Amino acid sequence: MGQTVDIAQTAGAQPAPGAQAIILAGGSGTRLWPLSRTLLPKQLLAINGEKTLLQNTLARILSVFPARGTWVVTNEEHVFEVRGQLRRVDPGLEGNILAEPMGKNTLPAVLLALDRILGDVSPEAQSGVVVGVFPSDHMVGDVAAWKKCIERGEALARKGFLVTFGARADTPETGYGYIRRGAALGDGAFAVDGFTEKPDLEMARSMVAGGVHLWNTGMFLFRADIFLAAVEKHAPAHFAWWRARHEKPLIRGYGGIPELSVDYGLLEQMNRLAVIDAGFDWDDLGNWAAVYRLGVKDQNGCVVQGDVLALDCHDSLLVSRGGKLAVTGLRDMIVVQTRDATLACPMSRQQGVKDVVAALAAEGSPLVEAHVTVRRPWGSYTVLEEGPGYKIKRIEVSPGARLSLQMHHHRSEHWVVIAGTAEVQLGERIFLLAENQSVDIPKTTEHRLSNPGKVLVEIIEIQSGPYLEEDDIVRYDDVYGRRVGGADSPEGDAAPKRPDGG
Repeated sequence: MGQTVDIAQTAGAQPAPGAQAIILAGGSGTRLWPLSRTLLPKQLLAINGEKTLLQNTLARILSVFPARGTWVVTNEEHVFEVRGQLRRVDPGLEGNILAEPMGKNTLPAVLLALDRILGDVSPEAQSGVVVGVFPSDHMVGDVAAWKKCIERGEALARKGFLVTFGARADTPETGYGYIRRGAALGDGAFAVDGFTEKPDLEMARSMVAGGVHLWNTGMFLFRADIFLAAVEKHAPAHFAWWRARHEKPLIRGYGGIPELSVDYGLLEQMNRLAVIDAGFDWDDLGNWAAVYRLGVKDQNGCVVQGDVLALDCHDSLLVSRGGKLAVTGLRDMIVVQTRDATLACPMSRQQGVKDVVAALAAEGSPLVEAHVTVRRPWGSYTVLEEGPGYKIKRIEVSPGARLSLQMHHHRSEHWVVIAGTAEVQLGERIFLLAENQSVDIPKTTEHRLSNPGKVLVEIIEIQSGPYLEEDDIVRYDDVYGRRVGGADSPEGDAAPKRPDGG
């Protein structure tokens, strides 16, 4: 596996006119639990290295596509984290984030981006717009080879092909999709003879042995007019939704359209398809075994990350993102520890992690949704302890940031400032609190916490009451554009109990 691209070395390259890129960043990555959670999925994490998967993907895209033509589609719950990560790459990209109100798979996400890309471009002019679609959570080595593949793919796309990219299938992976190569088209490109999605082990072995199957990388290029014609033919409900976008914004009808992937909804139905036999290393980091495979191994064949004490362990993945992890006598094992959860399983059973997540979700566990520290647009909060009738948090508010003006029906709060100077609005009063000063927030009282200074504000918040879930928030005003309203609003008592906190 080659090195991931360095952001500083890639920005500013210019592609052919009319080329645009869509980065899909709305997945949940449940097979990398407990590190990946619903509110902080794998594309927003630094798995191998200092930069997140999204940042590495963006850097790679900017080596071919201009920033003004690069669009990121994510879930609305991730917008603020995505915005912060993009800001550290190129502040100009913040306006190119598109938020899905809910996940509907890849076809609606691509159409949402095409609405912005094409704008009022006439159908006749759409043939001059080539679009690339890229997952945000994959690893690519040898970026120079990747760029050459994209250039070859763009040339094919301009000829009317929908172009996919296939990585060499050298092991029988059951978690990948496969593309069967057909007739040669020249320059490492082939017609597509068919797709197979996540085969069983016996079938995967047979396909690898046959030598004509490639792993489906999930990247593809197309001419806008060709793609939309395929949507009209093979996904008419989605095309009707798209066609009406000038009368009703796409986002308003998002909840009523079916979930559908580009692969299943279009590619498997189309005839003029090409696959480029990719000359770059690729992995979708879809499970912990992939993280082990790509990681730097010690003298015993172990990949060790974080504060780990490993005695007589061999060929294992050992990760700690919270506290000391002490293990002894392990072989071919995966052990991943966070502050609130630990996963341990044999390397051969890593595909079962998704079953663990499903079981936790079925019992309503908050461990599926969020870590003990939850990032918000104004900073973060960490749950330190909780029990019947009480919850204790540490809240950090960034300089110049403020929480929403809000109130709670069911809980009272007590705030103690432990660092910085906080501005508090309590009813009609606005006042400052310095370190070691405190205030009581009675339930049903409007209140707001702000940081007017230039250093981080930290407070300890003690909640008490019969109901302490994060959906007990009635917002009256929010500077970050989040929805406001009471119990009958989308964020009221009837909404899913997702961590929000301000």
